[in-house]
Amino acid sequence: MTGRARDERTLRGRVAVIGIGETEYYRHGASPDPEFKLALKAILAACEDAGLDPREIDGFSSYSDDRSEASRLAAALGTHRLRSATMQWGGGGGGCSAAVANAAASIVAGLADCVVVFRSLAQGQYGRFGQAAGIHTVSGERSYLMPYGVLAPPQRFAMRVQRYMHEHGVRQEALRAIALASYHHAQANPRAVMRGKPLDVERYDASRWIVEPFHLYDCCMENDGAAALVLVSAERASDFRHKPAYLLGAAFGSGHRAAATAHNAPLYATANFGTVASDLYRMAGVGPSDVGVVQAYENFTGGVVMALAEHGFFRPEKANDFLTFDNLIAPSGRLPLNTSGGNLAECYMHGFESWPRLFGQRPAGFKWIPAGLC
Repeated sequence: MTGRARDERTLRGRVAVIGIGETEYYRHGASPDPEFKLALKAILAACEDAGLDPREIDGFSSYSDDRSEASRLAAALGTHRLRSATMQWGGGGGGCSAAVANAAASIVAGLADCVVVFRSLAQGQYGRFGQAAGIHTVSGERSYLMPYGVLAPPQRFAMRVQRYMHEHGVRQEALRAIALASYHHAQANPRAVMRGKPLDVERYDASRWIVEPFHLYDCCMENDGAAALVLVSAERASDFRHKPAYLLGAAFGSGHRAAATAHNAPLYATANFGTVASDLYRMAGVGPSDVGVVQAYENFTGGVVMALAEHGFFRPEKANDFLTFDNLIAPSGRLPLNTSGGNLAECYMHGFESWPRLFGQRPAGFKWIPAGLC
């Protein structure tokens, strides 16, 4: 297929976000509500934000094997008709962006008219995600890793980041700047779990190692709660309560043999945005120089370093110069990062809580490029 033919098939400007909903966020295992109820609360809050009757929803989209089934949600909400239900396969928490893309694609294709994208977590009900639980058998990638004690996500990801830092001379201070910026922004967000708990250089440096190069504050939190977005076609977007946010572009995927077992991918030290970023920018019709604020999915700060470089914001060897606290904070920074506090300091809803806010406020009518970094 030619590049021109591909460009004609686009989501650009054809779908809009009309409502955002969130529950209260809790420390993992502390939610008083079960996971399904959290999902309903977030969806109803998003409908209230939009001025939408929840019975008009006819599609649901989620990721990371969310347990709140679409047909059950539809019944609980009293929706008139369920027409679309998608679940992003793979991607872990980073699947949040792909879930938005799937919802938008459903609307553009005519499979649904009003789609909710959501994620809900109640780890007291189902078990903690960030803990290696006792299991009797392993398969796939884990069968190559667990015999050597590589059990948890930070252990698996740290090796890639350590390699990247070695190859490009990235210093610990670059990772620290990302953590400091996230905590700085969280102090202005009343919904942030870490509001009132500021982070400074001394506290970061004194924090314990989780696995090198990750200190405690380089790792995302673990939380309970739920979040949701409501999407409709651009033609309907002006009918609702707020000025809509139009989706400009979406992309997801991976490069050649990115998931080769036993950490044996040809391009090892990468966040796997090498192919995704170019597709994203092409659909959106923008480039790195057009981006003023970045909302990055950060399970660990090292992944943000790689992702930002792979999206063209700086060359890898310039990471130390670019990734400074002053450059990453709003409103004066060169590229404000995670202005809600992000996964490190607002909440870790598998990446789905980090709305493009400035100091906790959703800017009216913002244009949104959700996939790639989100």
